[in-house]
Parts: sequence; structure tokens; C-alpha cells
Amino acid sequence: MKLPWNDKKFVLLVIAVVAVIALEVLSITGINFPMPYAPFIFGALVLGVGYEVLWEGLQALVRLKFSSINLLMLIAVVAAFYLGEYPEAAVVIVLYVLGEKLEDIGVEQSMSALDSLVQNSPKTATLKSTGQDVPIADIEVGTIIQVKPHDLIPLDGVVEFGVSAVDESTITGEPIPKDKIKGDSVFAGTLNKSGFIELRVTKAAADSTLAKIIELTFEAQATKSQSQKFIQKFARVYTPIVLLLAVLLFAVPVLFLGHEFKEALHQAITLLVISCPCALVISTPVAIYAAIGNASARGALVKGGMYLEQMAKIKAVCLDKTRTITYGKPIVSDVISLDGSDREELLACTAGTEFFSEHPLAQAIVEAAKREGFTPHESEMFQSHAGKGATSRCKVCEGEEVIVGSLNFVREFQPISKEAEAEVAKLSAQGKTAVAISFGHGVAGIIGLTDEVKPESAQAIADMKNIGIEPIMLTGDNDSAAQHVAQQVGIEQAHGDLLPQDKVKYLKDALAKYEHVAMVGDGVNDAPALALSTVGIAMGAAGSDTAIETANIALMNDKLSLIPFLIKLGRRTVGVIKGNTVGAIAVKLLFIVLAFAGYGNLVLAITADVGVTLVVILISLTLAKYRGKVGSSGLQ
Repeated sequence: MKLPWNDKKFVLLVIAVVAVIALEVLSITGINFPMPYAPFIFGALVLGVGYEVLWEGLQALVRLKFSSINLLMLIAVVAAFYLGEYPEAAVVIVLYVLGEKLEDIGVEQSMSALDSLVQNSPKTATLKSTGQDVPIADIEVGTIIQVKPHDLIPLDGVVEFGVSAVDESTITGEPIPKDKIKGDSVFAGTLNKSGFIELRVTKAAADSTLAKIIELTFEAQATKSQSQKFIQKFARVYTPIVLLLAVLLFAVPVLFLGHEFKEALHQAITLLVISCPCALVISTPVAIYAAIGNASARGALVKGGMYLEQMAKIKAVCLDKTRTITYGKPIVSDVISLDGSDREELLACTAGTEFFSEHPLAQAIVEAAKREGFTPHESEMFQSHAGKGATSRCKVCEGEEVIVGSLNFVREFQPISKEAEAEVAKLSAQGKTAVAISFGHGVAGIIGLTDEVKPESAQAIADMKNIGIEPIMLTGDNDSAAQHVAQQVGIEQAHGDLLPQDKVKYLKDALAKYEHVAMVGDGVNDAPALALSTVGIAMGAAGSDTAIETANIALMNDKLSLIPFLIKLGRRTVGVIKGNTVGAIAVKLLFIVLAFAGYGNLVLAITADVGVTLVVILISLTLAKYRGKVGSSGLQ
């Protein structure tokens, strides 16, 4: 934890801590302030440092709110003054305030990245039409704005002019800038690294991706984890019990056992001080904030501590295929010649016909030809046949007729060989889409297209299995494609041809079997399943309002490898909270027993209480740097 030495109040508090500890040591050795100055000197120190705590304690006493921790502190300080233990009273209040300050520092540091983002986010944008800077709240959708190199992008938009590299780490957690050209989307709060660009605004300032992230992250602070709720309920019951025990520890020995009034009161005060559940109350929010901050830095927006804790319980993960395991964009996987035509002729001539089509399969073929260095052949007389294919005449191939489409479409014009049918059947069995090509004499070749699997998907699935998670694929794509992709990435349970309601059915089955199941999808057609799951996780949520709003966790950078990391982070967070809670309660019980046995020591009790508080804060803050190594997937 980095201490804020530039904070004057913190520095003064540290000086006060050093002073009271020194005075306490001198008191133990018999060196004290002479009377009648001691009460006034220590009283001024106590009020100067702990006036807020004492005032809140007094308010709790007036309202008879015996569950208040500050009431415990007020009673302990007043009683210590009554006993003439002025240094002890100062130590009690100063170290308690130090513990609260350290809690604030921990929370502030865990949220510092978001706070910095809020403070540094652009407040104005430059209009292309006038060159004037205007508040982003006044800019309407469709307006063209200008962004200079090294400036933050003020609003979500689409590049209309210019080329640049944009650092999107604030949104996606990805450190490598992405190249942006005309037609590419950009997000508010990201950094324009190099070129001058002009953007057409696509979302108002209040609706931007950055605004959504900020809004939901601050809302996440109000969504308390189950541990926080438990600790707060525990404290409300625990504090009155401690007060009752302190009264009994004082009253019974004095009234029934003949003990001295001052000695019994001293033991009761010792009990009150050590029983203050500071460490219990502080450790959980610091742990949750630190873990959520860690996840955010990696591009995972967690909407509250309760969802992080739920991730620790997950036993199975249901995953959509398209845009989750795969890119959701077709690519050419096979180019099969059946009449001796070479690869260039098949791709270039087909691309020449498909050049006029906006169909995703057509564009994939055009992109494949260009990627391999083949110029699409110039065509004429293009005619599209909806849902079937297209025809044209190729100028490069001496006016040769070109027919591109499904095998049944080509069959309407040309005879189909058994070899062509066999190749199409083979591709279909692999979950691929087959496009047949004819140059006017039977079938010249077959082009196979597939939805490309993300390079990290197989490793991410392996990481899930390594930590005891069962991956299950639920997809609306055809079952052959589902089984083929599942085999590639190592998923044993895969179900295809599913409508949204079918996914819900399979998810219910998984919940019945595994009890705690996460659902990973794109946040639109998977919305019913996301809502039903233990934790709904939206993939590739950047730019998708539906994904951010539907899911409990939104992965802004489309990284499947974050799933096993979040499960391990959740487990680690729960482990830290449980460890802190058990450790703090154990120390408390030890000193309570010592107090009842007559061996309670006020100075030792104070030291132990603050020491435990400091330790649990430091342990909780380690979650901010947790790396969660899983296999070799690069989660380091």
C-alpha cells in the first residue's frame, strides 16, 4: 500500500501516532506529565485527532444505538480518563483513527484508476464545422468532431477521416494500440496515439461506453458482497453483546466477588477496546474493491462484490460459440479444385463476382483473394439470386460465365458430379459452409468457409478444466459446426441448433447438476440464459449497451482467458476474506478470555487490535496485484 505523504492530515496523524506511542512508553517507565496539566494535554490530543469518532459515538448513545463501534470507542476513552490512564486513552483513539485512515487509503487506491479516468476524461470536443471546443453534453449524435494526436477521444464514434493508432486500454485493458481507419469504431476515454482523425458521433455523452462503465462501476460499490452483508450483520449483534459482557465483567466481580472497583473497571475497558471489530468491518470492502480494481485493469467490468464471490462457487461454464469461442466472422478455410483450375483462378474469378455482394460469405472470399495477393477479376452482368448465389461474366477469362453459390443453385445451371457432392458433404460434416463455383462446364471447385476459432480459446478451455470447471457449449449454429469447434477447443459437451429458449432449458439442466453455473454470451440473443445463470458474463461488451446492461460481468476486450482468471480471483478473494475474518475473531476471543481471566492489558489490547486491522488491510490489498496463474495461457 502506497502511503499518501502529500496528505497533510495523514502526516499529522502519523506524527500524533508517534507522539502518543512515545508518551505511552514514557508513562510505562514512570515519566508522566505533571498534574494538573496531563488531562488537558491528552484531552486536547484526543479531541484533535478523534473528535469525529467521539461525536458519532455520542450521537449513538443519545439514540441508544448500542451497535455502533464509535460508541465502544467513546466509552473506552471516557473510562480511561476516569481511571487516570490518559496516555492509554490517547493511544486508543489515535490508533483507531489510524486504522480508519488506512481503510480509506486502501479503498481510494483500489478505485484510483477509475477516479483518474473520471477526472481526466474529456469535457469538451472540437467541432469540424466551426473549429470551436464545446461541452460534450451539448454535442448531438451524427456531429463530426476532430481529435488531434495524443488527445483523448471525447465521445463514441466512427472514423470518417484519417488514420491513427488508438490506445483502448482504458476500455478493454489491452495495452497494444489498435489501428483505426475510416469506418472503424472508437470509444470515449481512449487515447488517439498518432494521426489526426475526424469522427462521426454515434452516442451522446451520457450514453457513451465510458459513461456506462463509470456509472456501473460506481453502482458496483453499492452492491455489497455476501461477506460484507454478513460482517455488518455480525457487527450489529456483536457490539451489544460485547457491551453486555463488559458490564458483567465489571459488575459481577465488584458486587459479588469483592473485587476492587478500579481493577474491575480496568478489565472491562480492556475488553471494550480489544472487542472493537475494526478488522472485521474493514477487511471485506478493501478486499472486494482491490479485486474489482484488478479485474477492471484487465478489461473485466464486475458489477458488484457479490458477483465476484459467486464466481468462486462456479462449477460449470456454459458458452455460446459465435463471438465467444469464435470470432463470428467467416474466413476461407478450403479451396478445392475439381477441374484442374489453380487456386488463383478459383479465388480471383470467384472474388470478381462476389465483389458486388454485401453477403458476409462473399466478402470473406474477396478478402481471402486479396490477402493472398490475387486481384479480383473484373466482371460484368452481375446478378444476385437471393438466398442462393450470384452469376456474372468474367472479362479476364474471355467472357466466361461464372456461377457462385450453394451446390443446389449451381445444379440449376450445370450437372453436378459425385465428387463435388462428396466434397460438399465432407465440408458440411466439419461444420463448414461450402460455396460451389462453375465456369460454365460443371463444377470447377469448392470453397469452404468457417467461423474462425480464436487462438486463445483452446487454452482458456484447458485452463477451466485445470481448475475443476466443466465447459459446456450452447449455440444456435448447426450441430455439425458446434461439434467440430468443440472438438478443436476440447469441449466434451456441445449442443447446437438451439433457440434462446433451448439454451435456457440446457442451462436449467446444468444448474440442476452443478448448482452454480456461469453463462457466457454476447448479451443479446443470450439474454434469457444470462439472466438465469448464477453469473452472466457478456463477451466483447465494448460498444454493446445490451451486453453491459444484461450481464453481471462484462468482458470489454473479448478475452475468453479472463473467465478462468475471474474464477481464480473470486476464489482467492473469498479465501482472503475468510482468513481475515477467522484471524481477527481468534485474536479477539483470545483477549476476551484474558480479560475475563484477569490478565487483560490495555496497551497490549490496543496494539493487538490495531495490528490485526493493519495486517488484514495489507493482505486484502494484495488482491489488487493478484496474477492468477493458470497453465500457460498468459494470465501471469
